Amino acid sequence: MITKQQNYQERIVRIPGLVGGKPVVKGTRIPVEIVLQYLAYDPDVNTLFAAFPRLTLADVKACLAYAEALGKKENRQAQPTTKPAAAHHRNRSTNHAAIN
Repeated sequence: MITKQQNYQERIVRIPGLVGGKPVVKGTRIPVEIVLQYLAYDPDVNTLFAAFPRLTLADVKACLAYAEALGKKENRQAQPTTKPAAAHHRNRSTNHAAIN
């Protein structure tokens, strides 16, 4: 069984000089961004397919998987890596009291 990540990596590519290096559906000049905009405006894939007859349902799923992976990546990068401020202040006050 193909995972979502494998699926999008086989169908979504970035080629320098093609559509400004934006991710596109492989074998087309259709940016992932445009596919997502169409779906956001009208979730009926038939509207999308009418505008872009070369797209397949697998291509659309790959675009969605790409967007999901990108969102997860941003969430991981946004996670704090330091101690919460309250714990830091508690430790400082304890150390300060021991000095006095």
